[in-house]
Amino acid sequence: MTVYNVNIGIGWASSGVEYAQAYRAEVLRAIKQPAKFIFTELILNENIQSLTSNIGFKDEEIIWLYQHFTDMKIAPSSYTLDMLKASVDADKREYTVEKDGNIVRLRFPNEDSFITCYMNKNKKNIVDRAEFVSHGLLIKKDYYSYAKYLTEYYTPRDNKAYVYLRRFYNEDGSVAYEEIVDGDNEPMYRFPDKILYSRAEFLAYFLESLKLKETDALILDRSTDGGGTFFKHVKPAKLGIVVHAEHYSEGSTDDDYILWNNYYEYQFVNGRDVDFFICATDAQKRTLEKQFKHYNGYVPKVVTIPVGSLDKLRDSKKRKPYSLITASRLASEKHIDWIAEAVVKAKKQVPELTFDIYGSGSTRKTIEKIINDNNAQDYIQLKGHQDLTNVYRHYSAYIAASTSEGFGLTLMEAIGSGLPMIGLDVPYGNQTFISDKENGFLLPYKRSQDLSKTIDSMADAIVKLFNESNLNQMKKKSFEIGKGYLTSEIENKWRTLLEELKVD
Repeated sequence: MTVYNVNIGIGWASSGVEYAQAYRAEVLRAIKQPAKFIFTELILNENIQSLTSNIGFKDEEIIWLYQHFTDMKIAPSSYTLDMLKASVDADKREYTVEKDGNIVRLRFPNEDSFITCYMNKNKKNIVDRAEFVSHGLLIKKDYYSYAKYLTEYYTPRDNKAYVYLRRFYNEDGSVAYEEIVDGDNEPMYRFPDKILYSRAEFLAYFLESLKLKETDALILDRSTDGGGTFFKHVKPAKLGIVVHAEHYSEGSTDDDYILWNNYYEYQFVNGRDVDFFICATDAQKRTLEKQFKHYNGYVPKVVTIPVGSLDKLRDSKKRKPYSLITASRLASEKHIDWIAEAVVKAKKQVPELTFDIYGSGSTRKTIEKIINDNNAQDYIQLKGHQDLTNVYRHYSAYIAASTSEGFGLTLMEAIGSGLPMIGLDVPYGNQTFISDKENGFLLPYKRSQDLSKTIDSMADAIVKLFNESNLNQMKKKSFEIGKGYLTSEIENKWRTLLEELKVD
């Protein structure tokens, strides 16, 4: 049996879905369950291995759709600048070298051409990709790992460069297949023995090539661009769907109609073809089962398996007093700016209060402005993206302001370090990890309420936590909750599910 896990893309600032998959990979390794993680997006500019290894995947676990039809392996970048020079016979031509940070430009003055090499950020003298320009026109881009694996060819149109062909290579430089591109029209894929006339056909060909067996399971974590194709071609394998976020719109749902989250609508509408759904919390499992029965007339197999686990509980005798931590992408839906405003208010009653923000993202400047406008640089700090495994335990409490959290890996990690918690009373993560008044505070929240009310309630909770609460008792309760998320517990949940699938 092999468990295939399907995602779309991956980046340096990965979302909770990618981290959930990385956690799952660890668990499946531990129970000796063979697994593959499939990525279906055309990932350019970076060797996918750099991105997948960055969060803990092993090279042999990765299947990249676009590399699958070649004999190129998922492997670290090792293509050197000297290798590139040799490939273009640079030593036989007159050229100069210009350097600017991670960019190296080989200029050929007698030919009115140049090659711009984008060097690997972490490895000296290694090239990730190169752009070839002749007579002022972009001709092609080459992409490398340990060899060249892709060339994009460009043509000028309306004073812009448009890609019209992608050529994917085998290790020896031979062409494995080509993608023919024509603007917004469906791409075509030309193989030595066949032509595929759409991306859907390309995905179908890929699934057929996996030769899925009845004992295999294919789990869709993300599949917005090919859900129908996966449903059609998954058999005889078992099909599973992981629900990573809020799965419906409460405000647009009544007794007769439910508005599913568009990322899951296809899967839910065609739920009879799904062998199992996985929710991260019991609360979401109960909600989904109830909604399926009411709106669809049946209840599918839904299991609860947390998307993360704790290898152990972590305590510390040296927690910084009056210290708050939060950790997430700095994205608008995480509302870190609300917390910053609340901390500024609470600071007036908790003079020693400090707040550290871990993560990176688009709202950093907004948060920086709040810090600067309130002269809060001494007690609110942006710490960037870090490994927090042994960081949480040095803080006094954790705070979150997300208005919807399917699970909340950072919430789990925080309780695993015994942190009291403050969060809004919203599905599903906060309600799972925060036991109101026992290990923190769940704050009443409605989307229609005035923002100042939300910020005030958070500020009041911070003051109450530090000035009135028994933090040691709250710490004990967090550890008690955390025991249910130890890796051994999650491993057993996966064993149980996979055994049930074999029986079915």
